Amino acid sequence: MRSSIETPDYEVLRVLNRKAEIRRYPDLILAQTQLDSNTYSENSSLGFRRVAGYIFGGNEQGQKIAMTSPVVMEMGESTQMAFVMPKQYSMDALPDPSNPNVKIAKKEARTLAVLRFGGYTNDQKIEEKAAELRLLLTKEGIAFDPKLIYMGYNAPWDFIGRRNEVAFELLEVMNN
Repeated sequence: MRSSIETPDYEVLRVLNRKAEIRRYPDLILAQTQLDSNTYSENSSLGFRRVAGYIFGGNEQGQKIAMTSPVVMEMGESTQMAFVMPKQYSMDALPDPSNPNVKIAKKEARTLAVLRFGGYTNDQKIEEKAAELRLLLTKEGIAFDPKLIYMGYNAPWDFIGRRNEVAFELLEVMNN
């Protein structure tokens, strides 16, 4: 069953070892928040509540904005959690967040190496899959930014067909 939740368009440039994809994403508009910790477990609830608050009406106009997928976490020294805004919105059309910890930002087009996996996730599973993707990229001689990106596509109550992805931004654009 296909979800009716909007996801960003991307172009698959290459498949690596039948395990990972090199994807080109367009410019995206994000509602995002900075978090102090660098772990999924410590950040996922707080980050989700902050950004979900924005789309559920926690903004200057009390406007509800459609949920999209995936929820994106960029994890390094600190973590940034973001929701991609629906395609119909420009930066100017989005209301300002009520919460000062939520910002609206444009993410420039970028190329990501992405490894998909199923089930519920946790820090250990994310790190295992990230290590698998790092090894694959290193073997292929593909340069990447070491900052880990996690993308979760499902609501907590979705039990079947869960989709998770780990990704790294490539340092050079790949041609087919």
